Amino acid sequence: MSSPEVPASPVRQLRLVVEADDYEAAVRFYRDVLGLPEQAAFSSGDDARVVILDAGRATLEIANPAQKRMIDEVEVGRQVAPRIRVAFEVDDTAATTDRLVAGGAAQLAPPTTTPWQSVNARLDASAGLHITVFQELRTLDERATLDGFGTDPS
Repeated sequence: MSSPEVPASPVRQLRLVVEADDYEAAVRFYRDVLGLPEQAAFSSGDDARVVILDAGRATLEIANPAQKRMIDEVEVGRQVAPRIRVAFEVDDTAATTDRLVAGGAAQLAPPTTTPWQSVNARLDASAGLHITVFQELRTLDERATLDGFGTDPS
């Protein structure tokens, strides 16, 4: 007997669209400082401009208010995040944080090892985004064996 095939997601890409008052500064920060490769750019005669930056694999993390508060406490020690926070997985949280601060971001909390086994840092970044950069210390399979991990039973 074969196991049932899991259907592929009907969504092919998650694209977060951010309006930036200082477009050039935001492009410089996310493309040149953070290092997101430019995938495409478009402009029109009326000074409308957009750049699409490749941020790797996308996920949508939905947290209830208690989880959001807990994450803020673990990562920063106080409530700081607005309703939307953008998180980028990186290879080296400390080096990335240093580079982003040198590139104009304001560090809210230094790299911190979390209970879910990642090293996370919080920053206020260009275009008014509140961001986390994080480095996973264990694989997804390894983390799945930790207390509190798994899939939502609902």
